[in-house]
Amino acid sequence: MIDPVIRAIGRRLPNGDALVIGCNVDETAEISHVVGEALALGLLPALCLCLLAGAWLSLRARRRVDEVNQRVQRIIAGNLRERLPHRNVRLAVIVNGMLDEMEAMIHALSGVGNDIAHDLRTPLTRARLALERGRTNAGTLEQLQQVMDKAIAGIDQSLTIITALLRLAEIENSRRSAAFGVVALHETLREICDVYEPIAEDKQIKLSVHVADQLEVRGDRDLMFEAIANLVDNAIKFTPAGGNVEIDLARADKHTVVRVNDTGPGIGQQETEAVLRRFYRPDKNRNTPGVSLGLNLVSAIVKLHGFRLMIHPGPGGQVEIVCPDGD
Repeated sequence: MIDPVIRAIGRRLPNGDALVIGCNVDETAEISHVVGEALALGLLPALCLCLLAGAWLSLRARRRVDEVNQRVQRIIAGNLRERLPHRNVRLAVIVNGMLDEMEAMIHALSGVGNDIAHDLRTPLTRARLALERGRTNAGTLEQLQQVMDKAIAGIDQSLTIITALLRLAEIENSRRSAAFGVVALHETLREICDVYEPIAEDKQIKLSVHVADQLEVRGDRDLMFEAIANLVDNAIKFTPAGGNVEIDLARADKHTVVRVNDTGPGIGQQETEAVLRRFYRPDKNRNTPGVSLGLNLVSAIVKLHGFRLMIHPGPGGQVEIVCPDGD
């Protein structure tokens, strides 16, 4: 039997008696021992669990890094269809969006060279044939002048294409937003109507402008004039004689909307995105004069301003430039 452990304190009283107070501390020591063992037994599994969890998380993170690294290597190798695993990670979503934009741009650029070669080859070939025939067959000065006029027309068409492409590059790489100012759209639309009204009359087309209010946006006035003028030019070009072309300016849901309507054949549902590509021309418009860069130019200007270009499919063309209110 183990002797009990007692803690005592004694004191002599003033009357000469001795006062002794004692306490058995066995229970306290036992409780301390039990608590120590419990802590030891609890901390050991917790420590092991933490080590296992840390090893598992480290392995999982390493697998993710390895997977991202493998996909990045495939992207660097040229596989632009590859995407990073997002798993609700915002950074991966942003990177994937950037890759989507890059893939679209690269695919667009890959076809531009062929399109440029095709569209330049036709007028240059015509010019060359005209000059060859003129050298062989022209017997008078008048005939030679006619041949030269045809050759010059072909060269002018090639220069028009090159000028339009350079204009697109200038707008897409532009830093002109720093010089944006207030653009009075109601005045711009009336000026465009004045410019194109004689052209519309020659085609027996009624051109009208409807301005609901004096509305303004922030932007580059010359570029906005160019964008809207391209839409009006297209509408007049593809509207048959006796038709109507309307230019509207209105407010809708905190947006300023420039709308160009015509009574032409319109654009099919499957072509609303294709018509924005460079040199795209629907089969029904193959014989229509032009360089097929108008809507692409409009799209570049609208994007530079932070606006939206909306093309509504169906009979009768309807194109809108939607200008959200600034902050």
